[in-house]
Amino acid sequence: MMHIIPFELAVESVKDTKTYDVEKWIYLPGIDLDYRYVLGTAGDNPVISIGINPSTAKPNKPDNTIKAVSRIAARNGFDSYLMFNVYPQRATDPNELHVSLDEKLHNENMNAFQWLLEQCKMTPTIWAAWGTLIEKRPYLRNCLKEMIMIGKEYGPIWYHAGKLTQKGHPHHPLYLRSDEKLCVFDIEDYLRNL
Repeated sequence: MMHIIPFELAVESVKDTKTYDVEKWIYLPGIDLDYRYVLGTAGDNPVISIGINPSTAKPNKPDNTIKAVSRIAARNGFDSYLMFNVYPQRATDPNELHVSLDEKLHNENMNAFQWLLEQCKMTPTIWAAWGTLIEKRPYLRNCLKEMIMIGKEYGPIWYHAGKLTQKGHPHHPLYLRSDEKLCVFDIEDYLRNL
């Protein structure tokens, strides 16, 4: 069973870290564990990119997905990016995701998402970037639906980049050109067809 640090404690613990620059990076829970809530850069105009699950990236050591998110965010006029995921379990292979939902992990992830939205100084901009991986586990759809419900209170504007997949899913950043423009994404219509 996975040991899970409550999200509130994770936020408090990063204030004393010496392993990375907390003025530049947002990294929660702040240490390398089997899960990650948020990885990104600090700024006044961030885009929140939503993937399926985190991999190995951490401050100063981005993986290819984080590099793609950073480039596309910058080319679309954002001064920072925040990578968040529908499910926080780290897995380099999505086939290794939990077969069934870890409720505690999911609940802490939703606490992290609400905190992230509360930190936005302006209307949150959310970039849907999960690709077809949303189909990998049945519980992922329900996790996404809960995220969208939490987000409604903050009135976010949803975007996607590149053409939608044949089933209407937003593309994963790895499969996009670095100069791809973000386009408004009708998240409600997407949910109806999910």
